[in-house]
Amino acid sequence: MALDGDAEAKWFLVSGGSGGIGSAICEDLASCGYKPLVGYHRNREAAIAVAERTGGVPLPLDLSQDESIESALQTLGELPRLYGVVLAGSPPLCPVPFGKISHEHMFEQWQVNVVGPQKLLASLVKHCFRKHKAGCVVGILTQAMGDDEKPVASGMGAYVIAKYGMQGMLALLAADYPWLSVRSVSPGYTETRMLEAFDPRFLELQRSRIAFHTPQEIAAQVLAEVIQP
Repeated sequence: MALDGDAEAKWFLVSGGSGGIGSAICEDLASCGYKPLVGYHRNREAAIAVAERTGGVPLPLDLSQDESIESALQTLGELPRLYGVVLAGSPPLCPVPFGKISHEHMFEQWQVNVVGPQKLLASLVKHCFRKHKAGCVVGILTQAMGDDEKPVASGMGAYVIAKYGMQGMLALLAADYPWLSVRSVSPGYTETRMLEAFDPRFLELQRSRIAFHTPQEIAAQVLAEVIQP
């Protein structure tokens, strides 16, 4: 990573930074003076392209693998200061009913949305955020979790379960470290490659009912959480 000469840079890590929403978040962060660390798992070329557009740096980060997290933490520990993290990475969606969730999909979703982020954030709190008693963490959840007005979306498989796990993880993080800014956004259907998991006929029906989001709209929501007091 090319970090020389960046002592004053306002570094911000975005897991899944090479994806549709993640790349849009990196661009918005850069527009506000932050220097994005573009976390990626498989798509190195896309991460490099995002980094070049935003003045950031690509960072290998597979949240399902301890070795990858530990390697990333070594790099992050060398930064003069890390201002925050956006948890934007997620495995491919497998929309199936509860009884058909496979062990493999449940394990992968849980690792990337809960176990890996907890390991990452625990170390960052200890080694990066605590020394300044400041930091920002934004988790990307989903409208499919439902709310007081709408029930949980049916048939969304392990994805929704894991997002509830992330929500609980973030709630405990906020409770244990009240000086840390912990926030979340909950997008609905968004025009990214994740939609490829759905039947085109289902997507056509949904688009006739509701407007789908763009990655830029979700990035704007994330940025609003980052910059608010």
